[in-house]
Amino acid sequence: MSVLEELMTAGHLTAELEQKIAREHGIRGRKAIDLVRAGRVKKYRDFFVVEGKGDLYVVEGDFCTCRDYLYRLSKNGGLCYHSLAVRIAAATGEYEPVDEWYSDHILRREYGEGQT
Repeated sequence: MSVLEELMTAGHLTAELEQKIAREHGIRGRKAIDLVRAGRVKKYRDFFVVEGKGDLYVVEGDFCTCRDYLYRLSKNGGLCYHSLAVRIAAATGEYEPVDEWYSDHILRREYGEGQT
């Protein structure tokens, strides 16, 4: 059983699971745990969105909009720390639910659409 499967079964992060995540996923695992602990994972109606170092990243399944995923991991396999953070947050319920579509949020943010 993988550490992420163990986490799904446990439903919360323990010190032992944190150590296993860090061992299995290295620095990406540690960064993912830090993101979850900092409350930087949001679940919109359509996507999970993670607040990374300098930007917001959309995560769906194994896909992430970050450079690490797009330029390295999409070709070689693996999960970026944003995707790991989403898996941890989903397993533990440690994410902020946002009752709106992320695509609508982006339109308002970028173009002011839908604002009254």
